[in-house]
Amino acid sequence: MQIYSVSDKGTLTKVKNANFDEKRVFIIDDFKTLYVWFGLKVSESKKALTTQKVNKINDKRSNPATIQYLTQDQEYGAFLAMMDFLTKGSQQEKSGERRSELELEIEDTMELIEAGLDPDLEAEITLAAYNLAQEKKSYEELCRLLAETQLFLIKIKSKPSEKDITKKAKEIHQSSSTYEELCWLIAELRKLKEQEVFS
Repeated sequence: MQIYSVSDKGTLTKVKNANFDEKRVFIIDDFKTLYVWFGLKVSESKKALTTQKVNKINDKRSNPATIQYLTQDQEYGAFLAMMDFLTKGSQQEKSGERRSELELEIEDTMELIEAGLDPDLEAEITLAAYNLAQEKKSYEELCRLLAETQLFLIKIKSKPSEKDITKKAKEIHQSSSTYEELCWLIAELRKLKEQEVFS
């Protein structure tokens, strides 16, 4: 059995247990059934992204699972009996096995490309973000790189000053974004610039 938390972007992260919070979404995969649990305060857009993700997972299987959707405080059947176990966490999941969201996204992206599908904008950004993460830049370097990228797009006709870059990098650092989030934002802005979205 695998437990996944779903991010606001629809990304899956393998977790050891499910803290059934009203703003969270979890997918529990016991291979025969895909249980999808929605907290009471989950947005409709996140529900839609989760549904797309679950269907994509199931479509890849030679033997598709049954998909069961559950809402907080309205759980039933086998899932209700499993909730205590899921809250405590799976003993099969050893510490240190948590995989990053970017690793999971790149796997999905590569599977689609290998299947002969042309990557869409999100897939291209995922690839670029993953490649940037592989460069192993420091967190501070990424903050500065994002600051330079943002300011360059804002000040298309004039080069941003060193003072502006330093100030913006400090603001980014204080935002407590994750390493992966910085890679994604940099890759996204670069890709949008390539497509002249900001021109």
